[in-house]
Amino acid sequence: MYPIIDMENFFTDIHLYMRKLEESVIQTLAEFNIKSGRIAGLTGVWLDFESQSKARKICALGVKTSRWVTMHGLAFNVNTQLDYFNYIVPCGINDKAVTSLNKELGTVPDMQKVKSILKEKILSLFEMEIIN
Repeated sequence: MYPIIDMENFFTDIHLYMRKLEESVIQTLAEFNIKSGRIAGLTGVWLDFESQSKARKICALGVKTSRWVTMHGLAFNVNTQLDYFNYIVPCGINDKAVTSLNKELGTVPDMQKVKSILKEKILSLFEMEIIN
């Protein structure tokens, strides 16, 4: 998901922006009864985040801004082929695993449902609405 937001209409704090993106995924996962959270010093959303040895990353973030307009965004592993992560060091973190919603649920989630929930969470957290 790559939201393009003029942050001057909301706030000019990239760290707050990143935390709100993470929170949108945390709240989305809660809708699927999956507890997730943050690990201090490691951007992203994690499962088993309280345990350094069991922590698994389910969402990575990479954001750029230019004149407070956001570019790029988040990679939420919904139905991701996880085998490819065995050939890289994801996000430069070599002691943590990567997971997906599919793997955690044991079933392929409805992508439209995931997108809809995530969009709703972002709209709510940023207190915005989409006008067509």
